[in-house]
Amino acid sequence: MLENTGAIGENSALFDWHECRDAAVRRQDFYFDLPEELIAQQPAKERRGSRLLVMHANGTLSDRQFPDILDFIQPNDLLVFNNTKVIPARLFGEKASGGKVELLIERVLDENTLLTHIRSSRSPKTGSRLTIENAFEIEVLGRQDALFKVRVLANTQSALALIETHGHMPLPPYIQRQQHAQADSAEDKERYQTVYGEKPGAVAAPTAGLHFDQALMQAIRDKGAQIGFVTLHVGAGTFKPVQVDDITQHVMHSEYLEVDEQMVAQIQATKAKGGRVIAIGTTSVRSLESAAKFSQGALQAYRGETDIFITPGYQFQVVDVLLTNFHLPESTLIMLVSALAGYSRTLQAYQHAVHQRYRFFSYGDAMLVFPPATLPLNEMKLNGI
Repeated sequence: MLENTGAIGENSALFDWHECRDAAVRRQDFYFDLPEELIAQQPAKERRGSRLLVMHANGTLSDRQFPDILDFIQPNDLLVFNNTKVIPARLFGEKASGGKVELLIERVLDENTLLTHIRSSRSPKTGSRLTIENAFEIEVLGRQDALFKVRVLANTQSALALIETHGHMPLPPYIQRQQHAQADSAEDKERYQTVYGEKPGAVAAPTAGLHFDQALMQAIRDKGAQIGFVTLHVGAGTFKPVQVDDITQHVMHSEYLEVDEQMVAQIQATKAKGGRVIAIGTTSVRSLESAAKFSQGALQAYRGETDIFITPGYQFQVVDVLLTNFHLPESTLIMLVSALAGYSRTLQAYQHAVHQRYRFFSYGDAMLVFPPATLPLNEMKLNGI
């Protein structure tokens, strides 16, 4: 079990740090006890086979099955999916000395250059060469903060093609496999990937989208709702824990995203018709709200980096409703959910999910979040209302 000295928040479920407007927002306030057996190690038998916890605008919770999401989708709504595709970003190799190395590709920079994490007994030196999967060589060009910049040497295939051929699926650290080869099971290759992913570049799946099959997406269209896509290449930094107590001091990782002109037009048309923008996953939220952040006035297309950190008190510009999986205690993702749903409501929902034995994290169940029409008084004070 993930343990701490408190249950929810600091001392009990009744603790609410919003009561003091000037109180620091603390990492520990987003803690909850999570039995390890609730961390899903395998996907549900079918993509749509997960459970769905619905957080209604009035604060009530409903235990449903995932296909029931159709009951909450209305004509003129717009569901926004992240169409990134997970690359098999984990690679194994050795130094010239024979020492073992493990790489986790963070980003493909160009045809031959990669930005990667390297784990070994000693960090490789600039200029050194590594043999990867007994198939090709790379040269270490230098450090970039905690990452290494490397170049693929003399090969007829591009770096991305070599990764696709020789790499292993980068399952999250909380999904346990006995050996790294088991991460390449046919099930993981299929299920740690959305059915609509088409732009390679992510090293972690946009997990809220894993619940959808093609038939369910067609059923959404049949209800008169629209479907649109953004791209955010999820980096390994998504698993980076918040290590500071005052979360305003946390430094977010940067990720590349694209919100194109078609997406902007869909959002504008949806809002004009009185429809809702339903973000499928926190990466869709971060994409849309980043585009709004970088726009001058009306929403504009955006392609580039984002390190947006959404916490309670944030004023959402685009997103109306969120579908998301259940996240790690004290993570930036549960903080994002709290920003939309309200802090107290979020932690109460997580308590409910634990009590009802929902499955957590990437291969786990989902939660559909309808934000409150008005915030409780103590949370309004936090927002300066």
